[in-house]
Amino acid sequence: MIGTIVNTVAVLIGASIGLLLKKGIPARISDGIMKALGLCTVFLGISGSLKGNNSLILIISMVVGTLLGELVDLDDKLNRLGKALEKKFQKDGEEKVSIAEGFVTASLLFCVGAMTIVGALQAGLTGDCEMLYNKSMLDFTSSIIFTSTLGIGVFFSAAFVLVYQGAITLLAQWVSPLLTNVVIAEMTCVGSVIIIGIGLNLLGITKLKVMNFVPAIFLSIILCNFM
Repeated sequence: MIGTIVNTVAVLIGASIGLLLKKGIPARISDGIMKALGLCTVFLGISGSLKGNNSLILIISMVVGTLLGELVDLDDKLNRLGKALEKKFQKDGEEKVSIAEGFVTASLLFCVGAMTIVGALQAGLTGDCEMLYNKSMLDFTSSIIFTSTLGIGVFFSAAFVLVYQGAITLLAQWVSPLLTNVVIAEMTCVGSVIIIGIGLNLLGITKLKVMNFVPAIFLSIILCNFM
Protein backbone atom coordinates (compact mmCIF):
# COMPACT_ATOMS: atom_id res chain seq x y z
CA MET A 1 0.00 0.00 0.00
CA ILE A 2 3.01 2.33 0.25
CA GLY A 3 2.61 3.45 -3.37
CA THR A 4 -1.05 4.35 -2.89
CA ILE A 5 -0.32 6.11 0.41
CA VAL A 6 2.39 8.19 -1.27
CA ASN A 7 -0.04 9.01 -4.09
CA THR A 8 -2.74 10.04 -1.61
CA VAL A 9 -0.35 12.26 0.33
CA ALA A 10 0.88 13.83 -2.93
CA VAL A 11 -2.70 14.80 -3.83
CA LEU A 12 -3.31 16.22 -0.34
CA ILE A 13 -0.14 18.32 -0.41
CA GLY A 14 -0.76 19.49 -3.97
CA ALA A 15 -4.37 20.39 -3.16
CA SER A 16 -3.25 22.32 -0.08
CA ILE A 17 -0.84 24.36 -2.19
CA GLY A 18 -3.61 24.91 -4.74
CA LEU A 19 -5.94 26.24 -2.06
CA LEU A 20 -3.32 28.78 -1.02
CA LEU A 21 -2.84 29.88 -4.63
CA LYS A 22 -6.59 30.12 -5.19
CA LYS A 23 -6.93 32.90 -2.64
CA GLY A 24 -4.70 35.18 -4.70
CA ILE A 25 -6.29 34.57 -8.10
CA PRO A 26 -8.85 37.20 -9.26
CA ALA A 27 -12.25 35.88 -10.40
CA ARG A 28 -11.66 36.96 -14.01
CA ILE A 29 -8.40 35.03 -14.26
CA SER A 30 -9.88 32.06 -12.41
CA ASP A 31 -12.69 31.88 -14.94
CA GLY A 32 -10.20 31.92 -17.80
CA ILE A 33 -8.18 29.14 -16.20
CA MET A 34 -11.39 27.15 -15.73
CA LYS A 35 -12.09 27.32 -19.46
CA ALA A 36 -8.51 26.30 -20.23
CA LEU A 37 -8.81 23.31 -17.90
CA GLY A 38 -12.08 22.43 -19.58
CA LEU A 39 -10.40 22.32 -22.99
CA CYS A 40 -7.51 20.24 -21.61
CA THR A 41 -9.97 17.85 -19.96
CA VAL A 42 -11.84 17.36 -23.23
CA PHE A 43 -8.49 16.62 -24.93
CA LEU A 44 -7.55 14.07 -22.25
CA GLY A 45 -10.94 12.44 -22.60
CA ILE A 46 -10.70 12.17 -26.39
CA SER A 47 -7.16 10.77 -26.18
CA GLY A 48 -8.17 8.10 -23.66
CA SER A 49 -11.36 7.16 -25.47
CA LEU A 50 -9.36 6.11 -28.53
CA LYS A 51 -7.73 3.28 -26.55
CA GLY A 52 -10.87 1.15 -26.68
CA ASN A 53 -11.31 -1.41 -29.47
CA ASN A 54 -14.95 -2.44 -29.07
CA SER A 55 -17.44 0.37 -29.51
CA LEU A 56 -20.31 -1.97 -28.58
CA ILE A 57 -18.85 -2.41 -25.09
CA LEU A 58 -18.65 1.36 -24.77
CA ILE A 59 -22.26 1.86 -25.85
CA ILE A 60 -23.75 -0.89 -23.67
CA SER A 61 -21.63 0.13 -20.67
CA MET A 62 -22.69 3.77 -20.96
CA VAL A 63 -26.39 3.01 -21.49
CA VAL A 64 -26.78 0.35 -18.78
CA GLY A 65 -24.31 2.03 -16.40
CA THR A 66 -26.11 5.35 -16.70
CA LEU A 67 -29.45 3.61 -16.14
CA LEU A 68 -28.13 2.17 -12.88
CA GLY A 69 -26.62 5.51 -11.90
CA GLU A 70 -29.88 7.34 -12.57
CA LEU A 71 -31.93 4.79 -10.64
CA VAL A 72 -29.71 5.24 -7.58
CA ASP A 73 -29.12 8.94 -8.48
CA LEU A 74 -25.48 8.93 -7.40
CA ASP A 75 -25.08 12.52 -8.56
CA ASP A 76 -27.81 13.76 -6.23
CA LYS A 77 -26.38 11.88 -3.25
CA LEU A 78 -22.89 13.21 -3.92
CA ASN A 79 -24.19 16.76 -4.30
CA ARG A 80 -26.06 16.50 -1.00
CA LEU A 81 -22.83 15.43 0.68
CA GLY A 82 -21.04 18.26 -1.12
CA LYS A 83 -23.57 20.82 0.11
CA ALA A 84 -23.08 19.61 3.67
CA LEU A 85 -19.32 19.94 3.33
CA GLU A 86 -19.68 23.38 1.75
CA LYS A 87 -21.54 24.62 4.81
CA LYS A 88 -18.71 23.39 6.99
CA PHE A 89 -15.66 24.36 4.96
CA GLN A 90 -16.67 27.28 2.76
CA LYS A 91 -17.57 30.88 3.41
CA ASP A 92 -20.46 32.52 1.58
CA GLY A 93 -19.48 33.49 -1.96
CA GLU A 94 -16.03 32.03 -1.57
CA GLU A 95 -16.22 29.52 -4.40
CA LYS A 96 -18.04 29.33 -7.72
CA VAL A 97 -17.55 25.58 -8.23
CA SER A 98 -19.28 23.12 -5.92
CA ILE A 99 -17.29 20.69 -3.79
CA ALA A 100 -19.05 17.81 -5.54
CA GLU A 101 -17.90 18.98 -8.98
CA GLY A 102 -14.32 19.40 -7.85
CA PHE A 103 -14.39 15.97 -6.18
CA VAL A 104 -15.82 14.11 -9.19
CA THR A 105 -13.58 15.90 -11.68
CA ALA A 106 -10.36 15.23 -9.79
CA SER A 107 -11.30 11.68 -8.73
CA LEU A 108 -11.93 10.56 -12.30
CA LEU A 109 -8.90 12.34 -13.70
CA PHE A 110 -6.65 10.81 -11.03
CA CYS A 111 -8.06 7.28 -11.24
CA VAL A 112 -9.24 6.66 -14.82
CA GLY A 113 -6.46 5.22 -16.92
CA ALA A 114 -4.05 2.35 -17.29
CA MET A 115 -1.41 3.88 -15.01
CA THR A 116 -3.73 3.63 -12.00
CA ILE A 117 -4.79 0.03 -12.58
CA VAL A 118 -1.48 -1.37 -13.80
CA GLY A 119 0.47 0.49 -11.13
CA ALA A 120 -1.82 -0.76 -8.35
CA LEU A 121 -1.65 -4.35 -9.68
CA GLN A 122 2.16 -4.22 -9.85
CA ALA A 123 2.32 -2.91 -6.30
CA GLY A 124 0.00 -5.65 -5.04
CA LEU A 125 1.53 -8.54 -6.95
CA THR A 126 5.26 -7.74 -6.92
CA GLY A 127 5.69 -4.85 -4.49
CA ASP A 128 6.98 -2.65 -7.33
CA CYS A 129 5.61 0.86 -6.71
CA GLU A 130 7.65 2.73 -9.32
CA MET A 131 4.66 3.41 -11.59
CA LEU A 132 2.59 4.69 -8.66
CA TYR A 133 5.47 6.96 -7.61
CA ASN A 134 5.57 8.42 -11.12
CA LYS A 135 1.79 8.82 -11.03
CA SER A 136 2.11 10.56 -7.66
CA MET A 137 4.29 13.27 -9.19
CA LEU A 138 1.78 13.80 -12.00
CA ASP A 139 -1.16 13.91 -9.58
CA PHE A 140 0.74 16.30 -7.29
CA THR A 141 1.18 18.78 -10.12
CA SER A 142 -2.38 18.29 -11.40
CA SER A 143 -3.90 18.72 -7.94
CA ILE A 144 -2.20 22.13 -7.54
CA ILE A 145 -3.61 23.33 -10.85
CA PHE A 146 -7.10 21.92 -10.41
CA THR A 147 -7.48 23.01 -6.78
CA SER A 148 -6.45 26.56 -7.64
CA THR A 149 -9.57 26.69 -9.83
CA LEU A 150 -11.99 23.98 -8.68
CA GLY A 151 -11.38 24.45 -4.97
CA ILE A 152 -11.48 22.20 -1.94
CA GLY A 153 -13.41 19.41 -3.68
CA VAL A 154 -10.12 18.30 -5.24
CA PHE A 155 -8.70 17.88 -1.73
CA PHE A 156 -11.36 15.29 -0.90
CA SER A 157 -10.56 13.32 -4.06
CA ALA A 158 -7.52 11.99 -2.17
CA ALA A 159 -9.94 9.74 -0.29
CA PHE A 160 -11.16 8.25 -3.59
CA VAL A 161 -7.56 7.64 -4.70
CA LEU A 162 -6.85 5.85 -1.41
CA VAL A 163 -9.95 3.64 -1.54
CA TYR A 164 -10.04 2.83 -5.28
CA GLN A 165 -6.33 2.41 -5.89
CA GLY A 166 -5.80 0.78 -2.51
CA ALA A 167 -8.56 -1.77 -3.13
CA ILE A 168 -6.95 -2.85 -6.42
CA THR A 169 -3.59 -3.21 -4.66
CA LEU A 170 -4.97 -5.24 -1.74
CA LEU A 171 -7.09 -7.46 -4.01
CA ALA A 172 -4.47 -7.72 -6.77
CA GLN A 173 -4.16 -11.50 -6.62
CA TRP A 174 -7.90 -11.94 -7.10
CA VAL A 175 -8.68 -9.15 -9.59
CA SER A 176 -5.60 -9.43 -11.83
CA PRO A 177 -7.14 -12.26 -13.94
CA LEU A 178 -10.11 -9.97 -14.63
CA LEU A 179 -8.12 -6.82 -15.36
CA THR A 180 -6.42 -7.93 -18.57
CA ASN A 181 -4.93 -5.46 -21.05
CA VAL A 182 -8.14 -5.62 -23.08
CA VAL A 183 -10.32 -4.90 -20.03
CA ILE A 184 -8.08 -2.02 -18.91
CA ALA A 185 -8.27 -0.50 -22.40
CA GLU A 186 -12.08 -0.67 -22.43
CA MET A 187 -12.32 0.73 -18.87
CA THR A 188 -10.05 3.58 -19.91
CA CYS A 189 -12.19 4.20 -22.98
CA VAL A 190 -15.46 4.37 -21.00
CA GLY A 191 -13.92 6.48 -18.27
CA SER A 192 -12.42 8.85 -20.82
CA VAL A 193 -15.80 9.40 -22.49
CA ILE A 194 -17.10 10.42 -19.06
CA ILE A 195 -14.11 12.76 -18.71
CA ILE A 196 -15.17 14.45 -21.96
CA GLY A 197 -18.49 15.15 -20.21
CA ILE A 198 -16.58 16.72 -17.32
CA GLY A 199 -14.70 18.95 -19.75
CA LEU A 200 -17.94 20.10 -21.36
CA ASN A 201 -19.31 20.93 -17.90
CA LEU A 202 -16.20 22.95 -17.06
CA LEU A 203 -16.63 24.89 -20.29
CA GLY A 204 -20.23 25.66 -19.34
CA ILE A 205 -21.57 23.95 -22.47
CA THR A 206 -23.48 21.25 -20.58
CA LYS A 207 -24.70 20.42 -17.07
CA LEU A 208 -24.31 16.65 -17.20
CA LYS A 209 -24.83 14.56 -14.06
CA VAL A 210 -21.42 12.96 -14.52
CA MET A 211 -21.50 10.87 -11.35
CA ASN A 212 -24.48 8.91 -12.72
CA PHE A 213 -22.25 7.73 -15.58
CA VAL A 214 -19.57 6.22 -13.31
CA PRO A 215 -21.11 2.68 -12.96
CA ALA A 216 -20.43 2.30 -16.69
CA ILE A 217 -16.67 2.06 -15.98
CA PHE A 218 -17.09 -1.07 -13.87
CA LEU A 219 -19.77 -2.57 -16.10
CA SER A 220 -17.21 -2.73 -18.89
CA ILE A 221 -15.28 -5.34 -16.84
CA ILE A 222 -18.24 -7.71 -17.02
CA LEU A 223 -18.97 -7.07 -20.68
CA CYS A 224 -15.38 -7.74 -21.73
CA ASN A 225 -15.74 -11.31 -20.50
CA PHE A 226 -18.72 -11.96 -22.77
CA MET A 227 -17.99 -9.93 -25.89
